Amino acid sequence: MIPPIYSPAADRYDNGMKYRRCGRSGILLPEISLGLWHNFGDVNPLANSLAMAHHAFDHGITHFDLANNYGPSYGSAEETFGQIMKKSFAPYRDELFISSKAGYDMWPGPYGNWGSRKYLMSSLDQSLRRMNLEYVDLFYTHRYDPETPLEETLQALVDIVRQGKALYIGISRYPKEAAQFAYRYLEERDVHCLLYQGKYNLLNREPEEEGILRQAQENGTGFIAFSPLAQGLLTNRYLNGIPADSRMAQGGSLKENVLTPALLGKLKALDKLAGQRGQTLAEMALAWVLKDEMVTSVIIGASSVEQLEDNLKAIGNTQFSEEELKAIEEILD
Repeated sequence: MIPPIYSPAADRYDNGMKYRRCGRSGILLPEISLGLWHNFGDVNPLANSLAMAHHAFDHGITHFDLANNYGPSYGSAEETFGQIMKKSFAPYRDELFISSKAGYDMWPGPYGNWGSRKYLMSSLDQSLRRMNLEYVDLFYTHRYDPETPLEETLQALVDIVRQGKALYIGISRYPKEAAQFAYRYLEERDVHCLLYQGKYNLLNREPEEEGILRQAQENGTGFIAFSPLAQGLLTNRYLNGIPADSRMAQGGSLKENVLTPALLGKLKALDKLAGQRGQTLAEMALAWVLKDEMVTSVIIGASSVEQLEDNLKAIGNTQFSEEELKAIEEILD
């Protein structure tokens, strides 16, 4: 039996998704973007990945966020996305905003990591082949490299744009001083930094506390938050114990010792407050990040269509009263 040809929902731009301008640019991003860090690797069923990608696009998610080593295994999330492009999204390429990155461990030897010109350019060439793309909309340097001259890393990004392999460039997880250097260097070469990607959630306020959010805004750069749910901590997933099929139980990047009795108490209090707002804890956590006009979008991960659908509900209510904000601060203090 030949599978049906994918046809996106006709009302995909009129069914609730909101879009925000990305810094000083012509780009609008959906408030919720789909990240492919987990659940799109070669260890995951392609049918489930297709279903989630289709559901996302059907509901106005136009931005799909990847990196060279997303999977597992390394590269396999991009390969999966390449299959999705081939099977479903190719006719709609110009409606999509696709990003990828390089900066973390990807292949053995001295040229498969960090921020050298050789690594960034080689990696992007590989990513484009895996994803069946001629260009990405956005290419990031995934992390600051303290050993490689920053000029080398940034000039590689400039040249990648001039070669037509990326329309825009961004930086991820850069310390404030290096970020300011990057903004200036890129602007002087007429390649504006479109986005800063950083970890930001109720439990991790570093972009706010260190001035990263304000700095991006002052430089006309958008800010996109990853891990807005703190790898699942800010959901109902762990409120009553550690599920056997959870990321924490499987010994991944989220360790069991993180879930202390004190943190669990805070999560339960936040969940109660969310219920009073008519939201789940996850919905409120996403809404809290999106309450700030300096945030362009949040990147969510999902393991199922149902989970994705739950997260999409956050865009319905991103307003907080002064009393609610005060209550959140008291809980987390």
